[in-house]
Amino acid sequence: MLSRVADSLYWMSRYLERAEHTARVINIQLNLMLERGVGSDDAYWAHVLRTLGIELSATEAAEAQTLAVSLVRDTRHKASIVASIIGARENARQVREQISSEMWEQLNRLFHSVRERGDGTWDAREFLQSVKEGSHLFQGITDSTMTHGEGWQFIQAGRFLERTVAVSSLIGEHFRELPVAREESDPVHLEWIGLLRSCTAFEAYCKAYTADLQPDRIAEFLVLHPSFPHSIRFSAGALEKAVREIGREVAGRRSSRVERIAGRLHATLSFGQIDEIMHGGLDTYLETVLRQTGQVHSALHQTYIAYPIEVALEA
Repeated sequence: MLSRVADSLYWMSRYLERAEHTARVINIQLNLMLERGVGSDDAYWAHVLRTLGIELSATEAAEAQTLAVSLVRDTRHKASIVASIIGARENARQVREQISSEMWEQLNRLFHSVRERGDGTWDAREFLQSVKEGSHLFQGITDSTMTHGEGWQFIQAGRFLERTVAVSSLIGEHFRELPVAREESDPVHLEWIGLLRSCTAFEAYCKAYTADLQPDRIAEFLVLHPSFPHSIRFSAGALEKAVREIGREVAGRRSSRVERIAGRLHATLSFGQIDEIMHGGLDTYLETVLRQTGQVHSALHQTYIAYPIEVALEA
């Protein structure tokens, strides 16, 4: 596979995952605002922006609600939902012949939908819901209509690398800022529910632990659960599998480095124990996960996308 094709499929997937995650987190915030008591909306929105990995200055924090609105549909903001979908469509357009017609039609439909909703009168919740549903539909169509070969594996790698980064940032920020809720009437209890819902995990958590929201249990579920699709461990495992399959498909190309880094990331999570993690500091642990995820991205890019011409000639 040409490096430009791999790059476009990888970033198409990352952009869509980013748009879906941002839409979900903001939608949960809008719902929580209806249930919260008196408080500063800007303070709440500043927290949300930090969970999305956006650092704010003191001046920006005072106008966080305005910045959050721009994160939805302002194309000048590179991390906005609309900008992410535009980026995904542009990358898909460049590899139109490598994806199925159904994939292109769904992504094109989602692109035009968000552009039209952004022009006139719009309902924020309806807009965000359409982004989530459109992204999920695209993922389902991709899995159903595309050969699960090298190109599909790059899509998987992009999706789960982005998810690992997004969920790690989300969890880390919540645990840095939220105290333990003493009882269900405590306003903080609502914020822990918001964290679980932001990871589509509230119902799954309740089935595993009942509705008793203990921070250690929430951390264990979202970080270390082996089979929940939005846990960090599951995402890291899916990322490692995709990287390994890519290495198997690309005969003659040096892939041991990226496979080794992805394997180390997965092993870090597979053998982690929540009591040891919390004792050593969840924030420190998640920083290690983010650093290793960045190393996977760099190694993947250097191995398959920006490799020296000498390597290609040897293959």
